[in-house]
Amino acid sequence: MKTSRFFFYIAVIIILNLIPLKAFAYSYGDPNKEAVAEAYKEMKEKLNEQPPNFAAAKEIFGTIKEEIDMHMGPEPSKAVLAAIEAKDRQAVIKDMENILVLNIARRLDNIEANFDQYDTSKRLLAKAFATYEALSPVIQGKDPALDKQLRTEFDKALQSLGNPGLFGVGEKKSDIHVFKKSKETILTALQKQFGLKSLEVGHFSESATEKPDEVRKKEWTDLSELKNWIPLIVIVAIIIGAVLIYVRRRKRT
Repeated sequence: MKTSRFFFYIAVIIILNLIPLKAFAYSYGDPNKEAVAEAYKEMKEKLNEQPPNFAAAKEIFGTIKEEIDMHMGPEPSKAVLAAIEAKDRQAVIKDMENILVLNIARRLDNIEANFDQYDTSKRLLAKAFATYEALSPVIQGKDPALDKQLRTEFDKALQSLGNPGLFGVGEKKSDIHVFKKSKETILTALQKQFGLKSLEVGHFSESATEKPDEVRKKEWTDLSELKNWIPLIVIVAIIIGAVLIYVRRRKRT
């Protein structure tokens, strides 16, 4: 009896670890440190040194150049690298801030286009908010009230995604109209604050957006792949084994 209970507990632990975190929490989740936003903060730190360390800033930018080129075309990278070569600290920072604003717009556009895909939308919003966090000190320095308002709008956008709940428990319906309103408020404010003429991010494949993350985080949920059946097979085997052991012991007694 003890052995069957032991295997049962193991099965429960495995199942709980396989259930996505969305079943237990409703928050921004882990934004996974948005790469471009992190690079911006590191570059700014290097450029704030005396004298500004343009070589280090260029090296840091090199780690995200491919991603920027893929989603925004070559022009943003050309502008940043030209400013670095010209040793124009303010221009480098300004260009990077513009890229972050465009990145937020890109994420929010993709959420709206795939609004019914809760997991993807929530992850994109987390990345958009992580990007905003990098820009927040700039906005706080100019208009603290606006920073507070934009944070509230991000919260509203999050709530608008709804919540599928766990087996229907805690389910909350989504509202794309609320999302669109918050999106418009956020992007209009950012465009005005950073003086962008347009929020067009250039040519990039929408289907490629977030592909690396989607593959890493959802790969195991694709049951068309044989390897993804392995955890389920293991769980079933453990449960069957526990039941057989229990039945045999009952027969002996």
